[in-house]
Amino acid sequence: MNDQQQKDTAADIRALAKRHQVAYTETATDAWARDVTRLADDDVSLDEIELLLIALQRAGHLSRPEALKLQVNYLREAKL
Repeated sequence: MNDQQQKDTAADIRALAKRHQVAYTETATDAWARDVTRLADDDVSLDEIELLLIALQRAGHLSRPEALKLQVNYLREAKL
């Protein structure tokens, strides 16, 4: 896969969020999980695209399997 394909997946996710007027908003549970992760000395950070996938799933526009498939494709493309 090339850079264009990665941009296509990211662009598709951004377009889906825009179409449904969805943006990521951190919840209290998200903040708790972030703090627990930090205290465990783990380094987990999600980028803008991954956060949009969470928001789209929470809003009911993507099922868990759909969100996971998009994330896998996005991450595979990002490695190239």
